[in-house]
Amino acid sequence: MPRVNASADALDRLERTTVMDRPIRGLAKAVRQKIGPGRLRDLLHGVPFGHPLHPPLATASIGCFLATALLDATGADPRAARTVLLAGVAASVPTAAAGITDWSTLHREQQRVGFVHGLTNLAGFGLFASSLVARLAGRAKAGRMLGLAGLCAASAGAYLGGHLAFRQAAGANHAESVAHLVPLGWHDLCALKDLPDGRPVSRRLGYIDLFVLRQGDDVTVLADHCAHLAGPLHQGRITVEDDDACVVCPWHGSVFRLSDGSVVHGPATARQPAFHTRTRRDGTVQVRPAT
Repeated sequence: MPRVNASADALDRLERTTVMDRPIRGLAKAVRQKIGPGRLRDLLHGVPFGHPLHPPLATASIGCFLATALLDATGADPRAARTVLLAGVAASVPTAAAGITDWSTLHREQQRVGFVHGLTNLAGFGLFASSLVARLAGRAKAGRMLGLAGLCAASAGAYLGGHLAFRQAAGANHAESVAHLVPLGWHDLCALKDLPDGRPVSRRLGYIDLFVLRQGDDVTVLADHCAHLAGPLHQGRITVEDDDACVVCPWHGSVFRLSDGSVVHGPATARQPAFHTRTRRDGTVQVRPAT
């Protein structure tokens, strides 16, 4: 019988535990209410950049903390260590804001791991802040020890963050595979007469599900599974943003422009795959990937 990796097994148990669900629900609801739909939430998700904002901010923070430890270990100028540590502590604030905004829209198993990830990083932040205070007060040795403890906590938090990103696919583009599963060229999808007018439906093309919206003789097609966490877009509502028709994901409220799949509002940051359409003389709707 193959040996199970102990750390992976522990994380699997963490994903399944329910003891934290009540505070998780309360905190996630409070975050969503406090940071409501709008420019700030889109910014914290990373919508303007087309990429989640939390990972690069976290890299900057942990880089500063690691640099502080290296400066301490090499006996460099204490002022340099204090400056870099201060930068890391300052960068942790927007890092946490972006992270908790992303976390509030994840599914429950991801939120359980993310909750512990956040608590671990909060402990690390407290240790680093205490280290900075100790250094400024002239207690250099205590500052170094607190900084080392903070780095250990931050490393544990980073490990959990890696599990979230690479094992649980938090922040990943859940529609990325579409481009690899649909060959180039035109493909028969369905008959125009079989599509309800004005109501989105799901249709299958090979291995993928498509969001299909008929409006008179015009047909709009996107990949159906939302790029954020694979929610079914055909169950979402149609809305208008800046004079453009859009679809709102029914799971977490991501808004995509129907014309090209671009993101209007997060939490999604990746464009939804779009398809060109045409209708043959016999009434068959055909589609091909837009890119």
